[in-house]
Amino acid sequence: MKFVDYPDTELMMFDLADMLASELAAALRQNDAACLCVPGGTTPGPIFDVLSGVKLDWDRVTVLLSDERWVPESHERSNARLVRQRLLTGRAAAATFLPLYADTPEPEAAVEALAEAITPHLPIDVLLLGMGADMHTASLFPGADRLAEALDDDAPVVVPMRAPGAGEPRVTLSAPVLAGAMSAHVVITGAEKREALERSEDLPPEEAPIRAVLANATVHWAP
Repeated sequence: MKFVDYPDTELMMFDLADMLASELAAALRQNDAACLCVPGGTTPGPIFDVLSGVKLDWDRVTVLLSDERWVPESHERSNARLVRQRLLTGRAAAATFLPLYADTPEPEAAVEALAEAITPHLPIDVLLLGMGADMHTASLFPGADRLAEALDDDAPVVVPMRAPGAGEPRVTLSAPVLAGAMSAHVVITGAEKREALERSEDLPPEEAPIRAVLANATVHWAP
């Protein structure tokens, strides 16, 4: 794990957006297409705002979510809604978006079809993740019902997940898919999350799921 701290959040967001754009451009120089995987939540919004205006061959980029709440895009808690509003605008509107939601009552009915659509775009070229104060990342939550399955080396691409405090049922890319990214970044802010990250170093992934993706990741932190 590489750790980078910044004097303020604004600088971090601009620098990180520039870094993601550079890595996508490098991937596109080497391949016909590139895959960018991003989180939901409020933290990455400013990164998306900057990234959306970057001059890039966006029509060769596929954008995935690391996880999703099992709600339609019209719902205010939809991660896809955030991505469409903040990232897939401006120049980045030319990218292809693969959602992690289907119109079924429960995620279990859709995970195979979702995985089938995503698999051709793996491995992820550029991955951006967040982390909660409980040390979860994507929807890999401590205490979640299928966390062990999602952490397993032979985990499927997409795993349904239910966890205390998570609200709606979720779907998440599994730990091997996330850890297999060619380039991985984790963005966190505030003292509480930095302390959680430091605490995770002495815990197994079952208790601190962020551990499953940290080995080759760069963590970006600002107060």
